[in-house]
Amino acid sequence: MSELLKIGKSILKAQPFSSLLGAELAALESGSAEITLEVREEFKQQHGFVHGGVISYLADNCLTYAGGSILGNCVTSEYKINYVRPAIGHRLIARASVLSSGKQQAVCECKVLAVDKKGETLVAVAQGTIHKIDL
Repeated sequence: MSELLKIGKSILKAQPFSSLLGAELAALESGSAEITLEVREEFKQQHGFVHGGVISYLADNCLTYAGGSILGNCVTSEYKINYVRPAIGHRLIARASVLSSGKQQAVCECKVLAVDKKGETLVAVAQGTIHKIDL
């Protein structure tokens, strides 16, 4: 396991909301990140699809991890998400990458996929601006 992934996992573990959901940082490299989440019944809305808020959380956090892999300590300053189809499956995967970065901010994209016995299906796409912070 790379040092960057170890640091990323410790940061995710320190996020109470991420721990509550059971999110797992599966990959973190310079300019990219992947977060996975096992789907639970509590995550579904009235039609049996994963709630958009859960999908949005994954996109937001994964965008920030990708940007943070370049910038260091950072926060999301804005993001937009498009839901392209209902999320049905046993796991969600968010994969984000940096499109462009400078000294203070990075623009990143993220794809969220639902995994079922047939494979991966794209359920949402997001783009966001990640801003460096000084702590």
